[in-house]
Amino acid sequence: MNVTIAELESYLLDHYENGGIDESLFMKLVEEIGEVAEVLNKKASDSENLQSQLGNELADVIHYAVAIAALNGLDMNQFIIEKDKTSSVRYHHRTNLEEFVIDSRRKKANC
Repeated sequence: MNVTIAELESYLLDHYENGGIDESLFMKLVEEIGEVAEVLNKKASDSENLQSQLGNELADVIHYAVAIAALNGLDMNQFIIEKDKTSSVRYHHRTNLEEFVIDSRRKKANC
């Protein structure tokens, strides 16, 4: 199952709108980023368990970042696309995210 950013924003807004406080969510985000750093520092052993831990901690980072966005009425899908366009020009990327997705979807439709 795939979840869109908009769906995740809606879910998290529903989850936090009556009690989510930006500051406490931000503190959780910082905590989770620290946990990602801990897992990356252990990653030299390259165990499957560390891969799972890393995935779980990154999921937590995304959760709290998107929750903060949702509580502040931000459309992260649009911000991600626009930020990537700017970065793609600045760093001379061959393509930007929007072009990549359009091309990828076109290729899938032609298969």
